[in-house]
Amino acid sequence: MSVTASAPLLDILVARKAFGARTVLRDFRLHLAGGEFVSLIGASGSGKSSLLSIVAGLDRDWDGRVALAGQPLAGVSADIGVIFQEPRLFPWLTVAQNVAFGGDGDPAPLLAEVGLAGLGGYLPRQLSGGQAQRAAIARGLFSRPRVLLLDEPFSAVDAFTRIRLQDLLQRVAREHALTILMVTHDLDEALFLSDRIVLLDGAGGGRCAEYVPPAGPRRRDDPARAALKGTILDALYASHAL
Repeated sequence: MSVTASAPLLDILVARKAFGARTVLRDFRLHLAGGEFVSLIGASGSGKSSLLSIVAGLDRDWDGRVALAGQPLAGVSADIGVIFQEPRLFPWLTVAQNVAFGGDGDPAPLLAEVGLAGLGGYLPRQLSGGQAQRAAIARGLFSRPRVLLLDEPFSAVDAFTRIRLQDLLQRVAREHALTILMVTHDLDEALFLSDRIVLLDGAGGGRCAEYVPPAGPRRRDDPARAALKGTILDALYASHAL
């Protein structure tokens, strides 16, 4: 995925986000270039999912601003797609109806793209966990968003299915020219998929450190990525995330 040096596509400034007396984000700033894949890592409670909710327009109780291509975002936008940890499919709707929910158009091409050709008439209960998450990816793409937010999207599936879904995400991100912001607790996943990895410090201050995986073909057995993993693990221990 290419990262340009032009003005950022997504510009995030969270001056403060708090739950009662507890501040989870303060003076947090993050820019994402068009086509960039950024992963957020850190301890539970460090504000990762809160940040996604803010960018998605689902949380309005915070101070700051979010802009897309220079235009402020206020509330939910079709330009921002969201994929959650669980597929969250409506059980009474077919797979095709779930993918196209709230929109117009034929979901069949997207279903074929994510490996669910011929399953549009199925109900969610007839799908495996991996198939349900593929349906959630198709639903996240249906509005043709410019930015896709993912909150631990593959944590509920087995290891083999997770690898296949990571490969799928990498492919659709490239083919749809998506900008992606993902929360994950899987460091190997972040290293394989990301252009940048941002560590949140968990002490109410937001960003603690940022890491850039080596350029070149994405390989899970890349020694350079393995070396960076050790550096990030040390930082996670230091930030009390492990």
